[in-house]
Amino acid sequence: MIPCNDSIRLFKKYQTEFEKAALDVLRSGKYILGDNVKLFEKEFAKSIGTKYCVGVDNGTNAIKLGFQALGIGKGDEVLVQANTYIATVLGITANGATPVFVEPNSFYNMDENDIEKRITNKTKAIIVTHLYGQATKMDKIISLCEKHKLYLLEDCAQAHYAKYKNKNVGTFGDLSFFSFYPTKNIGAFGDAGAILTNDENLYTKVRMLRNYGSTIRYNFELENGSNSRLDEIQASLLLVKLRHAKEITQEKQSIANRYLKEIKNSLIKLPELDSDCSSVWHLFVLQVEDRNKFIKHMNDCGVMVDIHYPTPPYLSKCYSFLNLSDGDFPKTSYLSKHIVDLPIFNGMTDKEIDQVIKAVNTYGK
Repeated sequence: MIPCNDSIRLFKKYQTEFEKAALDVLRSGKYILGDNVKLFEKEFAKSIGTKYCVGVDNGTNAIKLGFQALGIGKGDEVLVQANTYIATVLGITANGATPVFVEPNSFYNMDENDIEKRITNKTKAIIVTHLYGQATKMDKIISLCEKHKLYLLEDCAQAHYAKYKNKNVGTFGDLSFFSFYPTKNIGAFGDAGAILTNDENLYTKVRMLRNYGSTIRYNFELENGSNSRLDEIQASLLLVKLRHAKEITQEKQSIANRYLKEIKNSLIKLPELDSDCSSVWHLFVLQVEDRNKFIKHMNDCGVMVDIHYPTPPYLSKCYSFLNLSDGDFPKTSYLSKHIVDLPIFNGMTDKEIDQVIKAVNTYGK
């Protein structure tokens, strides 16, 4: 059975480098906020194109700390796309703010034409998610933020090195957030995340928030600080990934290009690509009318598939207090019932890619 993801293959490709990096940290005796974290922050910011990077313990806390740094909380509203992963929304509500959902466009990202009608005098920010690895169309969203004096935030958890008009995502907003969960294109070997910015004041505040509200040992300046640090071993392993980021990204793009060119089945809707946006293909998401039938067919053909995500965040039990229903966001509702993603991971063989394509093409035949 071809898995939907298999992180061990990329590990094996660079195994010697990974093992040396981890052992060097273990032998150093420096395990928290050491040289590897500093170097990773410097190199990752440089590679994306921002002045500053703060390494944190995961992508969810990156978003949470970002809203804390901006002072967004109770009584404030934040626009967020309705079909994102719940982590984006948790970062909002963890600070007491209210999420206001926006429908997706045909590229699965925030529909820039569905934003302005949802802005109120309580709106303080827009957070876009570059979902599944494709960059969001940013121009109109940037203009709306300028017009209404809103913060612009980017959830880049799935889109390391995706570009809008040849500029990396993560460089457009006041703050941007990255996850290095193991299945991400640039993934750690556990939880890890980062916050990027060009604003020195926000950088300083986020650095304090991730470390008990302190930048100097035992000098605590912020009452809402937390222990949310990126650890040294994960930073050292991520530095290995950064050295190979280009080839890691290009390999997934190559697999996606084969799917786009060779899958030919009228019962399948392939993902659309915006001409101004590149995708790094964290996921390759199809639409199919009878999803259960398609999943059974793929499994029968020896191919595992997955669903990201079967339940929109606004329908989750934890957000029942918002009193939203399935019919409030018809585009998101439809997608949640019809999307399915194919295997796409580093280390897939040509034979496996051939098998996936054949399975999709024979569906319904």
